[in-house]
Amino acid sequence: MPKYQRLLGLWLILTGLSFFIGLALALALDTRLSEDWLLRVTLWGSLMAPSLICLLLGWWLEWRLFGPLRRLGVLFSRWSAHPDAPTDYPPEGWLSSLQEDIQRIRLGWQQDRVALKTAHFEGAKQAARIKFELEAVIQVLQVPLLLYDQHQRLLLFNPAAEAFFQQQAGLGLGRQLKELLPASSLADALHHLPKDGSARQLLIPHQQRWYLCDVRRVLASRGEVLITLEDATEQQDEQRWRQPLASLLPALRGHAANLATAAEVFMHDSANQDLKPELITRLQQGIHQDSQALSQCIQELGQVFEKLYLHQGRLRDTWSNDLWAALCPSLKEQGIQLTPIGIPLWLKADTPSLLALLHQLMRLLHASDLSRSADYEVEMQLGNQRVYLDLIWQGEALSLDQLNRWAEVTLHDDPLAPRLGDLLRRHSSDWWSLQDTQRAGHARLRLPLPSASRVYPPSQISPPRPEFHDFSIADLPAPQANLAACPLNQLNLLVFDTETTGLDLRGQDRVISLGACRILNGRLLAQESFDQKINPERPIPASSTQIHGLTDADVAQSPPMAVVLPRFMDYIGDAVLVAHNAAFDLLALETAATALHLQIQRPVLDTLLLSRALDPDQEQHSLDALAERYGLRFPPGTRHTALGDARVTAELLLLFLPRLEARGIITLAQALALQNSVQQQVAP
Repeated sequence: MPKYQRLLGLWLILTGLSFFIGLALALALDTRLSEDWLLRVTLWGSLMAPSLICLLLGWWLEWRLFGPLRRLGVLFSRWSAHPDAPTDYPPEGWLSSLQEDIQRIRLGWQQDRVALKTAHFEGAKQAARIKFELEAVIQVLQVPLLLYDQHQRLLLFNPAAEAFFQQQAGLGLGRQLKELLPASSLADALHHLPKDGSARQLLIPHQQRWYLCDVRRVLASRGEVLITLEDATEQQDEQRWRQPLASLLPALRGHAANLATAAEVFMHDSANQDLKPELITRLQQGIHQDSQALSQCIQELGQVFEKLYLHQGRLRDTWSNDLWAALCPSLKEQGIQLTPIGIPLWLKADTPSLLALLHQLMRLLHASDLSRSADYEVEMQLGNQRVYLDLIWQGEALSLDQLNRWAEVTLHDDPLAPRLGDLLRRHSSDWWSLQDTQRAGHARLRLPLPSASRVYPPSQISPPRPEFHDFSIADLPAPQANLAACPLNQLNLLVFDTETTGLDLRGQDRVISLGACRILNGRLLAQESFDQKINPERPIPASSTQIHGLTDADVAQSPPMAVVLPRFMDYIGDAVLVAHNAAFDLLALETAATALHLQIQRPVLDTLLLSRALDPDQEQHSLDALAERYGLRFPPGTRHTALGDARVTAELLLLFLPRLEARGIITLAQALALQNSVQQQVAP
């Protein structure tokens, strides 16, 4: 019970006790003084005066002190959350003399805010100009672009990336990279990127497609990583094979038809036994000629497909030291030590596939019985228009049968994964193993690769201009940090609300609308929301329609909860949930989750309980009352809609944060403990 109500109850009890005690004493003594009316009046007046004095004193204190104090508390609560709120409660009673002082404080506060806002505007003008120019460039880029921070949270993506991933749930500011591209090779590459900003290329499988990823570290940053993507599943040039096929296929059909005709003649005339010798000779010559022509067409067709396959890989100039810089760290984590020796050279290679080939080859070699040590060497040697890549180890050379078996090994378990032999042919290469003639007891595996025309080492990257663009998401704590110890203004908060067919959620009532918005780093993201109507698979009562306005026709074409809830849980991710009167909305979700064998295991903040903790003397804590108290407005037609209520709840929570911080409630654990204490007080 609020303190004001306790004080009011105490006042009524004292007044009532004094009244009834005085009345009882007056009645008892009145019978003894029945003849002296003056004494009786004096007696009644003296015995009833305490109750009258108590009543008048309470009313007078309420008028002069307690009422003005309550209104002053409301005024300061509004100012602390919204300093520009109007002065609806001027000081009254004994506090009326503070009117000028309070007004002076408020004006000074507003002037300080204006000065800070002006300074912030002037300081941010240049940054805003750079930001707008950067956004304009990113908007027109046709290459999908993703920018992640050091904890692999998405800071930026462009429209091309949004179209590339076609509204996948993992694409959203603050979402983890593993939610969008769960390939382990990509996560491993991010830990071994060179610090000079040079790019690393990866070929990763995802949802039955191959993506060519260009990954590089952003210089002069706090570990941000820039990823550009290209769909490499269909990289062939159609014109390279359409023209040869257009000429080969008619010839194949013609020769096949001639052979079929000759076969029919042989079968028919052999059955009648009237086949003439000269006809047999002519048919044999025709079959021989068509067979040779058909064999030649098939051979040419095979060459076309071989060229087509070899064209799928993009052979680019590659510096051998860049290969080892990308390969050696990942091998070292598996206990394999690879040491480059000799002179670095340029070669032409499809870098992602060559790295994958070498990585798998080193694993196979290390697991075989031919290698007697975990230490290996790699050497590049220049040949005649070829570059020889030699892997050297202490042990025996590989047999031809062993190499043939390895050529059939696939890179991944994915059905699209190529074999090691396919990657060799992509580079027009083969392999063979031989004993090392220079060092006894050592063997080599040689891979001839195309050489590049470049000779000199790559030029050093010059340092960029000292420009820096701040992304607030990068200021958030690491995802693996203790969530309970994270400050409230640095949390990933998901504010949600539901509309239902009724209040009996444990009975037959169901959710018909689910809306949510996201608060990230203390900012409400205006463009990111979840708004979905749901088919409850039961009629909506008219009494519920009067509240939220939804009818059976509005949700008839909407998906059921079994479809919407898994999508919503993907949208939640690792966020902390927020709701007003969260017990009701959580019960609505948990009832559906139980039926689908799902679990909602996220911390929950309740703005209803937080409001009771901040203003225990206030009686009204409904969403409408709080919106009026803090000057929040529902846009027309959004009250009692799931997304509309969720957004007002989000704005309300943002107003609570500075008030909570002023009371020492800074972390999530402290906020949860505060609302739990309030919940225990109001529990029956």
